Amino acid sequence: MTPDQAKRPGGPGGDAGMLSVSDLQSAADDGAIDTVVTAFTDMQGRLFGKRIQVEYFLEDVVGHEIEGCNYLLALDMEMDPVPGYEMANWEGGYGDFAIVPDMATLRRIPWLDRTALVLCDVANHDGSPVVASPRQVLIAQYERAAQMGYTPMAATELEFYLYKESYAEAWEKGFSDLTPTIPYILDYHVLATTMDEAYLGPIRRGMHEAGIPVEFSKGEAWYGQHEVNMRYADAVTAADRHTIYKNGVKEIAFLNEISATFMAKPSEKDIGSSCHVHISLVGEDGNSAFVDGEEETDVFRNFLGGQRDHIRELALFVAPSVNSYKRYAAESWAPTSVSWGRDNRTCGFRIVGHGPSRRVECRIPGADVNPYLGVAALLAAGLDGIEKGTDPGPELKGNAYEAGEAEAFPSTLREAVDLWEASEFAKSAFGEPVWRHYLNYGRTEQRLFDEVVTDYERRRMFERG
Repeated sequence: MTPDQAKRPGGPGGDAGMLSVSDLQSAADDGAIDTVVTAFTDMQGRLFGKRIQVEYFLEDVVGHEIEGCNYLLALDMEMDPVPGYEMANWEGGYGDFAIVPDMATLRRIPWLDRTALVLCDVANHDGSPVVASPRQVLIAQYERAAQMGYTPMAATELEFYLYKESYAEAWEKGFSDLTPTIPYILDYHVLATTMDEAYLGPIRRGMHEAGIPVEFSKGEAWYGQHEVNMRYADAVTAADRHTIYKNGVKEIAFLNEISATFMAKPSEKDIGSSCHVHISLVGEDGNSAFVDGEEETDVFRNFLGGQRDHIRELALFVAPSVNSYKRYAAESWAPTSVSWGRDNRTCGFRIVGHGPSRRVECRIPGADVNPYLGVAALLAAGLDGIEKGTDPGPELKGNAYEAGEAEAFPSTLREAVDLWEASEFAKSAFGEPVWRHYLNYGRTEQRLFDEVVTDYERRRMFERG
């Protein structure tokens, strides 16, 4: 099976807002859509691309491609070209690569005027995929699962904070001392979420109308913190929806003159924002491969075993920034170990669901995770567990924060980069070009942070040091 050919069944829920080419043509003729955002996801999880006039898109882009500078997959967060990447560098002249629309992702973006969006894959000039692009990293693991007879299904629970300041005002304040929209903990709090419904309502309705079925929204565990859950789908579709949703929340916040952040830990005073990732496998018969009736299968146990076995060396993909690791603290709702338990929120892996809904919830990623890379890591590890018959070990019962025998998840990005560099599994599972690409990414993230003099240092040392 060649890359990107395995069937993607999507998932339950409506397809409101999804567009065919003929739908787009009709909307263009009626003046309902005049712009198509044509974008791919970069290493940091951001959407990059172009806004294309709909007539040009229909006449010249459908069935073809656009071009973009290959430095877009070799940048840091500040858009600085970073040395050390083989696919894009000054020596090679920073040429173009192809940005190829995946027309199955074409949809309306209702919160933007007369706008549609299509997600893209990134390709070399010979048509081969750019293997280090995040969507291709996940597609490769999805194809591997398909070759083994499985369809991976996934869902992400993504938390974020809302602040009363606009993005411009937050910038002027140095992103410090911001005012949460709700000044107290609002976990499941209906009155408090009513007070933020002016923002959450447009998010829920907008996502639904953009072909992203929503289950619910709820208040979360700290001031101004919210969660909007999307319905499950095949792993690639789930990551696509996650990416559009995250970008959309920020756009809707901007349009309402407030701000939203998906930082893993916005400040030392805040509870972190998580991205719990749920994964299961469907067999070729269309039934869950994790259960036989109510009994858990060896596929389930080995998949969990593989995830536990490899998650530490793949930490760079599930916790990609220095800030990611500030979230991991005892009794913080963020796990500190790779333990597993049944409906136990202190564990890194929580087993939930009954019968065919049985699944593994990985509670380790934060809201800053790139969904393509995070899901790819969990999938690669689980599939390896199936192939090798890896046992997950005993269930942890009780408080995982206090269980000294539980293996700790890395506590710093530096540790995660070292584990990735030493990982033969990461090199074999994703391929050496991908392994090298993200090793350079991790080293760069750590180096750039090491070069910064922080407010913490100035407060302690400027006068008294």
